Amino acid sequence: MKIITWNLNGLKSSLKTNLLEFIEKYNADTYCFQEIKISKNQIEDLSKKLVHKHYKPYFYLSEKNGYSGLLSYSKIEPNNIIEGIGNEEFDREARVQTLVYDKYFLINAYFPHTSRELARLPFKLKFNQKFENFCKNLKSRPPSQKLRRASNPLLIAGDFNVAHKEIDLKNPKANKNNAGFTLSERKWFDKFLADGYIDVFRYFDKSSGKYTWWSYRKDVRAKNIGWRIDYFVVSNELRSKLKSCRILQNEFGSDHAPVEMEIVI
Repeated sequence: MKIITWNLNGLKSSLKTNLLEFIEKYNADTYCFQEIKISKNQIEDLSKKLVHKHYKPYFYLSEKNGYSGLLSYSKIEPNNIIEGIGNEEFDREARVQTLVYDKYFLINAYFPHTSRELARLPFKLKFNQKFENFCKNLKSRPPSQKLRRASNPLLIAGDFNVAHKEIDLKNPKANKNNAGFTLSERKWFDKFLADGYIDVFRYFDKSSGKYTWWSYRKDVRAKNIGWRIDYFVVSNELRSKLKSCRILQNEFGSDHAPVEMEIVI
């Protein structure tokens, strides 16, 4: 199974550039798109543009028009979809969408950005904890009444809005304590992974200079002055099922690059 995650920074703009061609090119089983930035009155028109004989779109929109929002575009029809994490403070921003399948849960996630001067750091850290609790509850819940196990694997795709280690951004010293690289954000990620998850890209690739986001400022992407903030994170029990994970950094249409994971499940 091939899954691709991509923060589009606007679905409408992506459709005007290369999104449909990108989808056909990589032929993934599921695409997890974040920050689609559309309002409810745009869904009908955009759904028509996404009509495909193999894929079905699943939208989850923020209460605030043109802000945040998720789209899962999948060949594999889920048994159910869980919108949000059961907390109105965060769910109004449409940050977590879970596709429920017989053998696993696929989570499409867009974590908050801490903003300038770390104005939203408390909000993000609270979200992180609520998200962690949500994942723990999912792992103990059977995705299907036919399959009751002690633990159920999670596949998490999305923009975590944090560079985990110094290797994950070009200028770690200059960005110490800046949004997305604060010690508290990074320590939470340490703890989350230690609770039984794998950063899939780092499982396969330990090299530097591999990033998923670049500022739109002139020549920043060309010079590869970037951050790795988009991830696949999966339950430890899927380690032997992982086949590959790579950043598609030559694909444009957003300030983020897509990330592709292949897994047998």
